[in-house]
Amino acid sequence: MVPVLIEDVGSSTDSLCLPFVRQLGVSGASISVSSNLARQATVCASDSHAARIDALQFELGEGPRWDVVASRAAIICPDLAVTERSRWPIFLPAVSELGVGALFCFPMLMGAALVGVVDLYCTTPREVDQDFLSRASVLAGRAASGAVQKALLSAESPDSHESVLAPALRREVHQATGLILSQLDISATEAFSRLQGYAFATGKSIDEVAHRVVERTLRFDDIPENL
Repeated sequence: MVPVLIEDVGSSTDSLCLPFVRQLGVSGASISVSSNLARQATVCASDSHAARIDALQFELGEGPRWDVVASRAAIICPDLAVTERSRWPIFLPAVSELGVGALFCFPMLMGAALVGVVDLYCTTPREVDQDFLSRASVLAGRAASGAVQKALLSAESPDSHESVLAPALRREVHQATGLILSQLDISATEAFSRLQGYAFATGKSIDEVAHRVVERTLRFDDIPENL
C-alpha cells in the first residue's frame, strides 16, 4: 500500500482547518469536538460558508455530522442535488441555499474514542477517490489532539476568543440548556431539544435564543409546549 504523505497539522485554528483545504482541494472545512448533542465545541471554520454548515447541523440536530457520530464512519455526499431528501429533510434544503454542491464528513478519533467530526464542502459536485478518503482520514487523525486541546482551553478560559469562524463552546447554549431544564424540570437532552425546536419555529439561530434565555428575557415555562 502506498503511504499517504501528509503535511503536519498543528494546534492553531489556521493549522487545524486549512490543511484540509490546501491538501484536498475542497472549498472549505470546519472541525467540531463533541461528547453528545448538548456539548459541542466548534474549534475552527475556514470561511463563513463552512461556519454556517457547522451551525446548521448544530441548530437542526440533523445532517451528515450526526450520522458520523452515530456510525463512526465517514459520510460522503458527492452531489447534494441527488441526495435523498428524506435522509436530512430540514438540513438539505437549508444547506442547498448556500450553494453547496458536495459534503464529506470524517470521524476524528483519538485511539478508539470518537472526539469530533471534520466537515468538508465543495461548491460544486465532486466525486472523490480512495486517495482523497485516505488523506482526509489521516488529516482528521492528526488534527484530533489539537482540536481537543483548543476546546478544553476555550472551556477553561472565560475570555477565550470566539468569532463567526471559531464559535468555540457556545457557552450560552449550554447555560441556556441548564436554565431550561431547571424551568421545566426535564433532562438536559430534552431541554436542548426544546431550545432547538423554539429556534427553528421562530426562525432564529439557536445562539440568539440561548442569549435571550441567559439574559432572562425569555423563559421556557412561559412558552406553550406545542411551539
